[in-house]
Amino acid sequence: MQMNQDIESWLRLGLTEGVGAGTLRRLLVAFGDPAEVLAASQLALEGVVKKTVAAGIFQRKVDEEKLARTLKWLEDPLNSLITLADPDYPELLLNITDPPPLLYFKGRRQFLARPAMAIVGSRNATPQGLANADAFAEAASNAGFCVVSGLAQGIDTAAHQGGLRGISSSMAIVGTGLDLVYPSKNHELAHKLANEGGLISEFPLGTPAMSRNFPRRNRIISGVCHACLVVEATLHSGSLITARLALEQGREVMAIPGSIHSPLSKGCHALIKQGAKLVESIQDILDELHYPSVQPSVGASDRDNGKNEVENIITGDDAGLLPYFGYDSIDMDTLCLRSGLTVEAVSAMLLNLELEGLIGSLPGGKYQRIR
Repeated sequence: MQMNQDIESWLRLGLTEGVGAGTLRRLLVAFGDPAEVLAASQLALEGVVKKTVAAGIFQRKVDEEKLARTLKWLEDPLNSLITLADPDYPELLLNITDPPPLLYFKGRRQFLARPAMAIVGSRNATPQGLANADAFAEAASNAGFCVVSGLAQGIDTAAHQGGLRGISSSMAIVGTGLDLVYPSKNHELAHKLANEGGLISEFPLGTPAMSRNFPRRNRIISGVCHACLVVEATLHSGSLITARLALEQGREVMAIPGSIHSPLSKGCHALIKQGAKLVESIQDILDELHYPSVQPSVGASDRDNGKNEVENIITGDDAGLLPYFGYDSIDMDTLCLRSGLTVEAVSAMLLNLELEGLIGSLPGGKYQRIR
């Protein structure tokens, strides 16, 4: 971490009214560092930025309360400010066209040096999608990748949970200030990431959840990573924005295929048609990135074997209902028609299978086999 005076200079400039990320980068190119910018005359500043912004910098138009609150926040050993001049600034992110000059960080900085993989997808994921995200994230983490996602509900949450169980952990790139957790349901997950992984934001403390900030957040998710894996996504999903940004930044884009009938597979299939790598296992990803192979006992395949063992210990008609599922979602009437069983019998079996974790319920009274 830089000396306190250096940190305060970065913050003062970054929190000055009218100074956004692009303006701050131009000022750094012109003057070298924040201290030199703050020491410059108004006339010199006007040669680089608009007069109103130059006046704001020269007259120190800074929210002093926010500055004091941020400096107080930085007293916590878990909290730090990562600037463009910081040796811990992610190298891949440094090379995108619009790297954020300031990153607010909460967590364990050593994970910033790990190769990273983004795993993103729908907030309204299917049970199978959640299971895939979790399994691929754990396998990627055990293969040496820090798993990066956006802390949203659904696929993001599952990816963080899987990544945290692996040896290379997980980091969340968020669209709010780091003194806030959005969505609030992920408060416990955010706390775990802070202690065992990391949380990153380019937005100052106190910045609430605003829709315009999340596309900006997405460029950082793709920017810090070697590859971006899309697990489930509709054709209008924000995950496709992340995938597009990843392509623009020269990153590998990969996608997991799904049912041709599922709207949550349409985005992944569109990416595959456009040249994204079709992924069925963690080994597909490692081969594409030319990384060493992992042991067969690590990751999704091992979890599949575990599920098969669970299926084998289920007795009676419960296990016998599974073959009628196929791999698409299905409703109770169709299960009754395929199996020849009564509604009462199928209903009881569905409850037992769901308790065993072999199926999941979906909106609209449908069910889906998991793995």
